[in-house]
Amino acid sequence: MCGIAGIVGIEPNYQAEPVEVHRMCQTIVHRGPDDEGIYAHGRAGLGMRRLSIIDLSTGQQPIHNEDHDLWVVFNGEIYNFPELRPELEARGHRFYTNSDTEVIVHLYEEYGADCVKRLRGMFALAVWDQRRQKLLLARDRFGKKPLYYAMDSERLLFGSEIKALLAAAPDFAETDLHGLLNFFYFGYIPDPHTAFKRIHKLPPGHLLEFTEGQVCVQKYWDLPAHGTYEPESEEECVEELEHRLAEAVRVRMISDVPLGALLSGGVDSSIIVALMARISSRPVKTFSIGFSSPDFNEAEYARLVARQFGTEHHELYVEANIEETIHMLTRSLEEPFGDSSIVPTYHVCRLARQYVTVALAGDGGDELFAGYERYASYLRRRKLRVFPTAIGRWYRKRIHPAVPTEWRGRRFMYNLSLPLRERYLDGISLLPACLREQSVFSREFLAWADKQPSPYDPFRRYLEHGPASDPLSEVQYLDAKTYLSGDILTKVDRMSMANSLEVRAPFLDHPLAEWAARLSPHWKVRLGELKYILKRLAERLGVPREVLYRPKQGFSMPLLHWFRQDPSPALLDILLEPRTMQRGYFDENGVRRRVLEHRKGIRDRSWELWHLLIFELWHRNFMETKCGVGSNTELQPGLALREATASARAPAFARV
Repeated sequence: MCGIAGIVGIEPNYQAEPVEVHRMCQTIVHRGPDDEGIYAHGRAGLGMRRLSIIDLSTGQQPIHNEDHDLWVVFNGEIYNFPELRPELEARGHRFYTNSDTEVIVHLYEEYGADCVKRLRGMFALAVWDQRRQKLLLARDRFGKKPLYYAMDSERLLFGSEIKALLAAAPDFAETDLHGLLNFFYFGYIPDPHTAFKRIHKLPPGHLLEFTEGQVCVQKYWDLPAHGTYEPESEEECVEELEHRLAEAVRVRMISDVPLGALLSGGVDSSIIVALMARISSRPVKTFSIGFSSPDFNEAEYARLVARQFGTEHHELYVEANIEETIHMLTRSLEEPFGDSSIVPTYHVCRLARQYVTVALAGDGGDELFAGYERYASYLRRRKLRVFPTAIGRWYRKRIHPAVPTEWRGRRFMYNLSLPLRERYLDGISLLPACLREQSVFSREFLAWADKQPSPYDPFRRYLEHGPASDPLSEVQYLDAKTYLSGDILTKVDRMSMANSLEVRAPFLDHPLAEWAARLSPHWKVRLGELKYILKRLAERLGVPREVLYRPKQGFSMPLLHWFRQDPSPALLDILLEPRTMQRGYFDENGVRRRVLEHRKGIRDRSWELWHLLIFELWHRNFMETKCGVGSNTELQPGLALREATASARAPAFARV
């Protein structure tokens, strides 16, 4: 695991400077604190920061081939490299390390850009082919590892984080209004957009080839046709799922450094811990976060799982006082990012890093096996065909604006007036059209936004032209292509790498994911029960029923409670400052009204205010300063924390 960065000139006589590549690498030291390596020759410069996981003694990068005319930098882990290496050696390739990175070099020699199709794992990689004067960039199938790129008149830049690009080209810190509009819709910025006009994300499952000054981006993988596989029996389905998931866990437990698991107390992470406990010869180290607010606290369920599987359990309770932490997290995230679970994710990764370098987690289970409540809600609402198309359009235009804003059924009725697929899009958006007439946004910004292509358009294409043939599979595919990489995996990568921790996601093993995608939808949702087949596996593995059959909480934090406690209200004052309003995005009266309603307890506005606050802090950190470069990117604790460690048989914790 590491961070990568690099420069390739457009013209053959361009000279890549090692000192510039080094400057890019210095912005991502947290991703790889153990080592730095740089290759610079002619028009190409490649750099990496290394977090040593496999082959601690000889795995330094960049890595080259026998002729020293092919160079690779790589961020991630390749789990099938032990199988690929003998195949390549049989074809005459000579290895000088035991690392997974060197396999990529020789695979490229054999297969060119198609080499990425042979890789099983998580990766963002760069291959410089000196003989052909060609650069290959590639990102793993689900986007577990980030990769950004940008071009100016002289060169192409790439890196694991935006800060690396800004270190070489500060003038790239130019706001992309279309990216920001996406944030206001969804709470994150879907690829390939970013918050910066000239910087792009390489989408998951895509590769980029750069030669003779031309960039070509193409897709190399996608999920297969959904809902086409029907096991003969439930027993067969559970057994096949268990076999595939156990294998995914097994290969991810290969490590030359200490390893553990992030345990939320939910179904997915509990299954991962159960399988790890079966495979491991010693107690698994598990890590969880708790809150004093019972509506958000899952620690007791994590303790139940820890006891059941005899883990060495470590627990941390997080309390209010978020001001300092939020400032630091926005610098780490680099873009506006509205998922408040960044805070507990950061702290559970920080806790885990005190004991291990690698941790397995349950990310991806909700998307593959239908774990979100919005799936069940969408399926229910599809049955309510209240409005024919013409009447629905008339309702939205004529009736809805007159409905009192305080009526709780207002948004529900608006949603029902939409066409079926639009109901799902409306449900996942932060800025649904029905709220615009009472918006916190300025008239100028909304007038500009109304003239732009709808941020929903790429989402509609996934729904209409994806490989799914039933309503559940359609929205699962959409989330796998957008929310999973844009929100979940971005959050996990940034918060884990801020702590130099590698997090591995067995559910996103692509052979398992392809099998799950083909699985008929009634194995995922049955009679309203989400994750049907996954829960049957959990029962078989011995996961406590109290964990399996409780309402899903999600890994979030008690914003309503915290925003009303000292000193957190000072954060809301930021939204009312003149510098915030002078940017032109927000309507001052609308923001002031929401802050007042929230503080007086009239209405819970925490979700809206959190997103506005995150946006403003991002603007201050990246648009008013040195673009986040040169600032302290090493996060420090801003919450009141105290950790307690105990065996699973006698859990203990401390509150502050």
